Amino acid sequence: MKHTKIAELLKSDLFLQDFTVKGWVRAFRSNRFIALNDGSTLNNLQCVVDFENTPEEVLEEINVGAAIEVRGMLKESEGKGQRVEIEAKEIKILGIANPEDVKKTILSPKRHSLEKLREQAHLRVRTNTFGAIMRVRSQLSFAVHQYFNKNGFNYVNTPIITGSDAEGAGEMFKVTNFDIKNPPKKEDGSIDYKEDFFGKESNLTVSGQLEAETYALGLGQVYTFGPTFRAENSNTSRHLAEFWMIEPEVAFCDLDGNMDLAEDFIKYVIQYILENCEDDLAFLEDRLAQEDKSKPQAERSPMLLREKLRFVVENQFKRVSYTEAIDILKNSKPNKKKKFNYIIEEWGADLQSEHERYLVEKHFKSPVILFDYPAKIKAFYMRLNDDGKTVRAMDILFPGIGEIVGGSQREERLDVLETKMKELGVDEKELWWYLDTRRFGTCVHSGFGLGFERLVLFATGMGNIRDVIPFPRTPKNAEF
Repeated sequence: MKHTKIAELLKSDLFLQDFTVKGWVRAFRSNRFIALNDGSTLNNLQCVVDFENTPEEVLEEINVGAAIEVRGMLKESEGKGQRVEIEAKEIKILGIANPEDVKKTILSPKRHSLEKLREQAHLRVRTNTFGAIMRVRSQLSFAVHQYFNKNGFNYVNTPIITGSDAEGAGEMFKVTNFDIKNPPKKEDGSIDYKEDFFGKESNLTVSGQLEAETYALGLGQVYTFGPTFRAENSNTSRHLAEFWMIEPEVAFCDLDGNMDLAEDFIKYVIQYILENCEDDLAFLEDRLAQEDKSKPQAERSPMLLREKLRFVVENQFKRVSYTEAIDILKNSKPNKKKKFNYIIEEWGADLQSEHERYLVEKHFKSPVILFDYPAKIKAFYMRLNDDGKTVRAMDILFPGIGEIVGGSQREERLDVLETKMKELGVDEKELWWYLDTRRFGTCVHSGFGLGFERLVLFATGMGNIRDVIPFPRTPKNAEF
């Protein structure tokens, strides 16, 4: 039988009409009141049971966690806490949940730590917190595609298995069909990758950027939005081994245009969830405020969650050169008093999260775009400035998380790109196709990468990136 989503019924005025709803029992009070949730909304629908005329065997199976179907009349609720309710005429048990088994899980109606919820990631989406996070994540994902579609971008699917290392980082997961205990060897004892499935060394992608560039130089404006992988042994609250990246690439676009695009894009997707995730954001905001009460004053969020989101939408991002930022950091109190874990001593330092957050949260008190970084700390494909020592790179820094976007104007000059690749030991033979794009109609072009989970982290106010992806992949953890 066709059933109606709870989100629709909670807004409905079609009183005294019969509806069928399906969902999971969140609570059952006094053998009379069922709190039912189907995932379409944070809010539960109250179903009022006529227990005297409901079979005993059905009442016994209405337990927390059980899946049920309720057919009944929609009425204005007389009780507090809800506008409407269903007066149940018929209840069917679709899937039982043994109360003794439920007690051993996070479905039991008591407060559980986020760590405990991670241990049962297959069930945590049934909690209010994770239901809210995942609905916000879904709406953000939709907003990403909507923004680029509205602005004339083409969606490109770049390879997940690749032979190139876009970042030059070397922190990649290898892909092979060899028997790892007995791979074919060359005469010198090294592994003969010519015998492997792809006939060469291959790995999971760390970025779709290089391939996206080739498509931008034919389609004009493209973006990728897909999974990326880093074999980086970072067991922190900000790193994942598998995460999703949004990477637009635009032909005939310089660094200024790139910064404009990134700022406009971020404001659009955040505005979208402010308009479309009101209940979930209100819940997450309250959750964050309650959590803050147990923290020292210095560690509390300076703004409420939705206030912070509106602040990003309504304020211009401050644009600051790397050189100016280094001067600010060198002369800052935390640096002079050696409060930073990484002391800034000279130009050329690679900025850490603590420095980025200081600039955003303490000094400028706004989102910041840093640009013109030292060439030595940036990737080979970034356009070299006329000073010979900086590149047309930009990072966007946000309160609470530091870097959220990294991008650059790409090096369009073949001779300069080849020189940089030689200096950094990047194999030209592997990237012959990338160099070809500089031989046939090269032009100024730019792009950026945004780690989707960091965006969700910011949008939901959560403190650990493992809590904004359904099944986190981290060092020593590939459960589920």
